[in-house]
Amino acid sequence: MTSPDERIKQRARALYHQASQQLDPAIAGRLRAARREALQPARPPHRVARLLLPAGAFAVIALAALMVWQPHRGASAPTVPDMAVATVPGAAQDDSDLPPDADSADPNLYQNLDFYGWLAANDSTAPARH
Repeated sequence: MTSPDERIKQRARALYHQASQQLDPAIAGRLRAARREALQPARPPHRVARLLLPAGAFAVIALAALMVWQPHRGASAPTVPDMAVATVPGAAQDDSDLPPDADSADPNLYQNLDFYGWLAANDSTAPARH
């Protein structure tokens, strides 16, 4: 004797074969095309999408390299003699410049501190009289 599950399976197969014999040919063609498309392996990614991954990885590596390899912010620019700065037209020095460190400054600058005080008090940047 067959089990109820086996009878249901046999009845379902019989109904499937009967319905497939009575199916419209246009609908059968569409079903076959949909089945083939569903069973095809996934399409490879588009060419642009394949190029974006390596380009993005290169950009991330370049950015990381630039962040790691930066010149030291404490490094100073090459020094220019004071005479060269004074002769350049339109060159103005900032009043906000800090005095040089005692370790890096010329010791001769500290010999005549009174003179530098007098020079600061008698500022010669007053407008010229015509």
